[in-house]
Amino acid sequence: MRKGIALLITLMFVMLITISIGIGLKQVNQASAYVNGEKFLYQSSVILDDVLNILKNSQELQDINSSSELSVFLSESSIIPFEAQGINVVIEMSSARSRFNVNNLVTGNKQNEKRVESLKQYVSNNMVITTYVDVLLDSMSGIKEDMSYNSDIFNKKPYLFRDYITSYKHLRELNEYYTNYYHEDSLKNIDFEKLFYYSNNDSYRVDLSYATVEVWEMMLGCDKQRAIDLSSDIYESEADIDLSEKETEILTKFNTSIFEAYIYVQLRIIQDNQSANIRFEYDIENKKGSNFVYEI
Repeated sequence: MRKGIALLITLMFVMLITISIGIGLKQVNQASAYVNGEKFLYQSSVILDDVLNILKNSQELQDINSSSELSVFLSESSIIPFEAQGINVVIEMSSARSRFNVNNLVTGNKQNEKRVESLKQYVSNNMVITTYVDVLLDSMSGIKEDMSYNSDIFNKKPYLFRDYITSYKHLRELNEYYTNYYHEDSLKNIDFEKLFYYSNNDSYRVDLSYATVEVWEMMLGCDKQRAIDLSSDIYESEADIDLSEKETEILTKFNTSIFEAYIYVQLRIIQDNQSANIRFEYDIENKKGSNFVYEI
C-alpha cells in the first residue's frame, strides 16, 4: 500500500514538473515569437526606408518628364526581386494613376452626380444592383446624426469608418455587406483591384496613358474591346487618343491627365513564416511617399 502511495506521489510530482516545464516553454516560445515579430517589424521598416531612399536618389526617376519615359522606366523596373540575409523581398512598381479614385465620387462634400451615374451604369452592365453604389456613397458621407443613409450598413457595422474608403480591405467589408444583404454574388464580375484606387486626395487624376481596361469601360460606358484598344497605347497628348466627339465630351466628367508623375510601389517582404505587404504611392517630382498601407 505504501509503495503504491509513494508511486502515485512520484507520478503526480513528475506530472507537475512536466506541466510546469510545458507552461514555461510555452511562455518562452511566446516571448521568442514576440521578439522575432518585433525584429521582423523593425527589419521591414528598415527595408522600407532603404527603398524610399533609393527612389529619392534615383537619377532614372529624376529624368522622367513624359509618358514615354515613365513607360520605359516601368517596363524595366516593374518587378525587382532580391534576397538578403534570409529575407526575400519583391518590389513591384506601376503607375499610381491607372485606376479611378473611388472617393472622387464625392467632391466638396457633394456627390458628383455625373460620375455616380457612370459608375452605376458600369456596375449594372456587370449584373450588380445599382444600390451597391449607394453603399459606397454612404461610406464617404461622414457621420449623420439623423442616420439618413442610403443603406443600413452602419446598423450592421456601426464602427465602420465612413469619411472615405481607405483601402481595398475596407472595400471588401462593404462588398461583404452587399453580398450578404442582397443574397447575390455578382460583385465577382468586377475586378476591383483594377478599377478602384483609394485616396482622400481631391486632386487625383487618372493618367490616360495607364488607365486600365476597367477604368476606360467605366468612364466612357464603352464595351470591353473598345476599352482594350484605348488602354493599349501610351499617349503624349490628348490629340494622340482616338476619341470620338461624344467620347471626348463624356470624358470631361472625370479628372484626367496625359502624364502623371506618380508610381505605385508594392513591397513584399518574406522571412520564414512571417510576411509583410507594404503599398504606397511615390511622387516623383516632390520625392515623397504617401498613402501608405501596411499588412503584416
